[in-house]
Amino acid sequence: MDKNRNIVIGVDIGTTSTKAVAFGERGKVVSSHAIDYPIVQPHPGWAEQDPDVIFSAVIKSVSAAMKKANIFPHQVKALGFSAAMHSLIALDESGRPLTRCIIWADNRSVMQSERLLKEMNGLAIYKRTGTPIHPMSPLPKLLWMKEEMPELFDKVHKFVSIKEYVLYQLYSQYVVDYSIASATGLFRLDTLDWDIDGLNLLGITRNHLSEPVPTTYMLRGMKKEWAEQMTLDPDIPVIVGASDGVLANVGVGAVLPGEAAITIGTSGAVRTISPVQKTDEKGRTFCYALTENHWVIGGPTNNGGILLRWLRDEFGSPEREVAKKLGIDPYDLLIQYAQNVPAGSEGLLFLPFLSGERAPYWNANARGTFFGISLHHKREHFIRAVMEGVCMSVFSVALAIRDLTGPLSEIRVSGGFAKSPFWRQMLSDMMGKELLVPETHEASALGAAVLALYALGEIHSLETVKEWIHITSHHTPNKNNTSLYLELFYMYERLYHRLKDEFDVIASFQRKG
Repeated sequence: MDKNRNIVIGVDIGTTSTKAVAFGERGKVVSSHAIDYPIVQPHPGWAEQDPDVIFSAVIKSVSAAMKKANIFPHQVKALGFSAAMHSLIALDESGRPLTRCIIWADNRSVMQSERLLKEMNGLAIYKRTGTPIHPMSPLPKLLWMKEEMPELFDKVHKFVSIKEYVLYQLYSQYVVDYSIASATGLFRLDTLDWDIDGLNLLGITRNHLSEPVPTTYMLRGMKKEWAEQMTLDPDIPVIVGASDGVLANVGVGAVLPGEAAITIGTSGAVRTISPVQKTDEKGRTFCYALTENHWVIGGPTNNGGILLRWLRDEFGSPEREVAKKLGIDPYDLLIQYAQNVPAGSEGLLFLPFLSGERAPYWNANARGTFFGISLHHKREHFIRAVMEGVCMSVFSVALAIRDLTGPLSEIRVSGGFAKSPFWRQMLSDMMGKELLVPETHEASALGAAVLALYALGEIHSLETVKEWIHITSHHTPNKNNTSLYLELFYMYERLYHRLKDEFDVIASFQRKG
């Protein structure tokens, strides 16, 4: 390749893998490499990962992306980071982990979350910090640790996220970008600093946390050991970047007010960018920092593509065998079956809360429910109902955002689901809106690279990314399906509220088990 080419590398530390993507001019992908890692679940409701395994994945993914395209160190202009939100690691004075990395999917702090909401003015905490009270958030996780592991809690030197841990390994500095910090429940949006009331509640000081810095903050002087392993110049500018969610908006070009990004991967999310901070009186949405002029309003769902994986793994043995013989992906076969069923799954409705739910209900006790099962329903009905349930959960978040920010004028989609034209059309029908499909599927990594260029002054606006992104397809809603889905969606909402108390009861039985 051209030895004078300028390369920016976006590193996306995700839930199931870390991916390094090398971008050339105008965001063109030059090479990429991903390293997968497992989620450890030592107890029901817990979800942890090994931080050193993830750090190793960062080093190996960058190294492999460099080698694949024969990129030389002097060709790399900068490196930018994206990372999953809400992770928590306790460190000792030497920076060694005292715990695994507790990730967003961990629900051990359900009781602490309920107390924060009911007894500790949780809505006021949300309005200060922009982070809804939920077990995903580090605030209730820390309260759980304080109450359930007091001896360990008292020994902790620093509480950090996975990105902070990675940066500490590379630079021996504890810094956290405003974006990751604003997803902790401990960071004030108005002052861009740690919330003293929250710290007092936990009995910790700001010294227990990293130094908050803008998402454009630049680090230099990487430890030579790691720079050499990644084939990078130790003095390369490394931009701390932001969270994967807000950077996904940048990576698909949804950067102006009214433009929304919908991501459905393992989980899902709907986000739009606002020039001002906004929180919801009902506490349905989050407000996270991107830059001083860009605030991301939105909501995550717990249940996206992970539900198709559940179907495949638990009920899809025949499909796996057939797919293996045909040499195709089992997911493609499941989706083919769903296409044989009309919209509405012939009266089968699914509440997709197998992992509890975040936005807009923020209810860790919510549970999955099939409603309307009849003898005429076959496995293809259940598959389609699951896919429709995921779309309904996304639609419920979009409606909450619309209440706060006004109508959504444009919707861009990304994530694993975006590879399925059938699923994309289903979502367009559900929302009654045209969907745009950007060419890139590496939205968060591209967002990290764009933010790095913005930090360096190479581009003067995040809107520049719009010129780089090619829209590969459009989906226009089928009005008949939209009308049917709207009727079913109102039933979906009614069912949730009628079952809410019962979810609490069944969840308590599961915890006892």
